[in-house]
Amino acid sequence: MRSPSCKPTSLARCTSSRASHCLFALLFLMLTATAAHPQMPAGTHDVTQPAPENPQFAQAETALERKDYSAALPLLTALAAAHPGDANIFYDLGYSQDTLDHPQEAEAAYRQAIKLKTDYLDAHLALGLLLAREGHTDEALTELKTAAGLDASDPALKARAYRALAHLDQTASPDQARDALIEALRLSPETTDDTLLAAELAEAANDPATAEQAYRRLLAADASEPQAVAGLAHLLLHQQRWAEAESLLTASRERNPGNPTLSAQLVTVYLAENKSAEALPLAENLHTAHPQDANLTRLLAHLYNQIGKPEQADPLYAALIAQSPHDPTLLDDRADALIHLHRPTEAEALLKKAVAQSDAFPSQEDFGLAASHLAFAAAEAGDPAVVLQALALRAKVLPPSPSSLFLEATANDKLHQSKQAIALYHQFLTAAGGKFPEEESEARHRLAALEHTK
Repeated sequence: MRSPSCKPTSLARCTSSRASHCLFALLFLMLTATAAHPQMPAGTHDVTQPAPENPQFAQAETALERKDYSAALPLLTALAAAHPGDANIFYDLGYSQDTLDHPQEAEAAYRQAIKLKTDYLDAHLALGLLLAREGHTDEALTELKTAAGLDASDPALKARAYRALAHLDQTASPDQARDALIEALRLSPETTDDTLLAAELAEAANDPATAEQAYRRLLAADASEPQAVAGLAHLLLHQQRWAEAESLLTASRERNPGNPTLSAQLVTVYLAENKSAEALPLAENLHTAHPQDANLTRLLAHLYNQIGKPEQADPLYAALIAQSPHDPTLLDDRADALIHLHRPTEAEALLKKAVAQSDAFPSQEDFGLAASHLAFAAAEAGDPAVVLQALALRAKVLPPSPSSLFLEATANDKLHQSKQAIALYHQFLTAAGGKFPEEESEARHRLAALEHTK
């Protein structure tokens, strides 16, 4: 048994209206304060201390110490059968099976170890990590919280449990993730992963200044750290600081030439800066090197569409849709390419499928834009009734625009709904304000004809 250790005192919470900011500031201070300490190992495996008179015990211990888990496994299996009440043997058995990628057997052995010794921190931690890897998040959280609440002679074990909790809670509960990370830092020195997680949590809490500080502090220690570069570049892209992002990524790619994330981010920067000549070869090389990466394929397709090569974008989008036929944003993207290829009927069919699943869009604005595209495709295909249906969907999430008003006016005009068309043409001319001369000329012409026949 490990000797018990004192539980850490709960960190006092900020109680002002700026509690979240206070906690992030405190977290950043803790990260800064621990930066000078050496990084602790993620955790060590304590082998069973067997009775010396049994040669199988000695052989198993030797195999574990040498990390020869294939040799240890049959020995530990036999020992577990001979000593069914020894929690340490079952933990060692589970650890060996876990390392050899036998998750079901490892889970059963860890659970047996816990059944025999309910306060076995190592087993709760190992089981929690295994369940997390297998995607059983709720069960993993239960085991890791149990591990974090147990006394331990080695604080690094509790810290590892808190770090795992922080990662599991990162999306669903950022506040709990931050608290878990703070507890981990109270128990063991900072790791690079800690600082990266703190930066991501700060971003999620809309605190870009703290996130940027964390990323830049990592890069000050190691300018080639690719995750820190990617994180900071993501932040700069979100803030549209294109020149800074380009400089950062260009320098980092020289140190990490094969990193696809950094290259993809640089393509995004080039697109924002209208540097298609620089973006295209980089995106094509990425796709050639990683032909199965759907994100890189989509990036190249988007680039082709943006630079006026829809004929090259369309087959890429078609291949992506074959893999993900229900992704509404992919359907919308391919429809855009088809519209540019003057194939509006095909585009209309795809967009009808897309807008039929409004809840699957990343945002209501994205859904509204897809509905706008459907209205345009239907107008090009000569289907005014669908134009009005699409615009009605758009109106649920987006305010009228000059384009939507013009489409609605012309659709009503084609359906011989003159009263509505006249009103909408007038609304369009007021909203357009001289910015759409061709459409404004057509609107005035149609108004003259419609009002003459009244």
